[in-house]
Amino acid sequence: MTTPASPGEPFAEAAGEAVQTAVMSVRLVLAIADAVRRHQQRQKKAEEELPPADKAAVGAKEELKDLLPADISAALLKGADWPQLAQQLMALKNAGVDLEQLLPRVGEIAVTVRDQVAANAERVAREGTGQWEKMLRETLPAGPVREAILSSPGWPDIAATMAKLDERGVDVRQILAAAHDEGIGVDQAVAKVLAAGEAPTTSRDALLSSGPLTTGLDIPRDLDLSDRERALRQLAISPQENARFTRLVREAMPGREREADLMVTAKQWPLVAARMAKMEAEGKPLKEHLAGLMKDTSWEKGPSPQLGSRLVQAANDVLRRPPGEAARSRVKVNTTAARSQSSTVGPTKAPGPKGAAPSERGVAPHREAAPAAKSGKTR
Repeated sequence: MTTPASPGEPFAEAAGEAVQTAVMSVRLVLAIADAVRRHQQRQKKAEEELPPADKAAVGAKEELKDLLPADISAALLKGADWPQLAQQLMALKNAGVDLEQLLPRVGEIAVTVRDQVAANAERVAREGTGQWEKMLRETLPAGPVREAILSSPGWPDIAATMAKLDERGVDVRQILAAAHDEGIGVDQAVAKVLAAGEAPTTSRDALLSSGPLTTGLDIPRDLDLSDRERALRQLAISPQENARFTRLVREAMPGREREADLMVTAKQWPLVAARMAKMEAEGKPLKEHLAGLMKDTSWEKGPSPQLGSRLVQAANDVLRRPPGEAARSRVKVNTTAARSQSSTVGPTKAPGPKGAAPSERGVAPHREAAPAAKSGKTR
């Protein structure tokens, strides 16, 4: 039996989101400072490489003491990119930058961002407009308009307006659909002025993700999995939803927290989160599906560096299949038989007489066309 969420949990999640956003601002400022350092040194033909990550991490941790707010410095130290940030900090110090002057100013920026985000989240919660984010995901297709709305500083005002229209009996979904078309026109017009060309071509991440991981999902053409925050925003996954989905995965893998974290930090995790959001909207039992991860642990077999990627594939598999069938879907099969029936791997020996046409190139199951009429004689 699960324990009901306490009233304070939403506010705790909002505070966590505020700190993470503040950390993003710190990353941005340090990246800009490091870019300036590199440029200045290149001008003098004296650019220095970043110091070793292990030594930089120790030195940078000492520099952070009392120079940044405790919650922000703690979040920085826990971040996956801390080694790189530490290298940037120590490179700045080695180049002559006084960190005792720089870091307090960076801390002021971070605190301002943290407090603004927290106030924003509290306002949305207070006014009861959080439900409109779900409506956006259900009504608008993934793309620049939806991403612009959810990432806008004016989102609380937009949500409040939607709530007021709904109270007056207005069909908000219909207005959103019409506004989306207008938004596309604005996006294209601004893009032309900025010489950004026409509508963006399909991104590499969107192309590479095409297949089982994205079947049935609403994926934007410019999907950017290299930027975790943006990818989640593009897929309309709020920080609170992402935290909840992460918690569900960890609960489904008791005693395997390290493996669960590898899945959640994998580059393609946002696609798993998007599928979980879609299933939740459809009323499907996420916990029962995720339980399949521990019923079949074949994902353990293989090179360690690819474990996170294998877990993403395994999670996608158990989410797409009925709970009772998840464990049977990855049992060992006869290799020869599997190859002879595979849609992506041809048989080891081509059947038929010498000179017969090669077998048709494999096509992903969800893209496979209707069977073509066979030509020639069969044996």
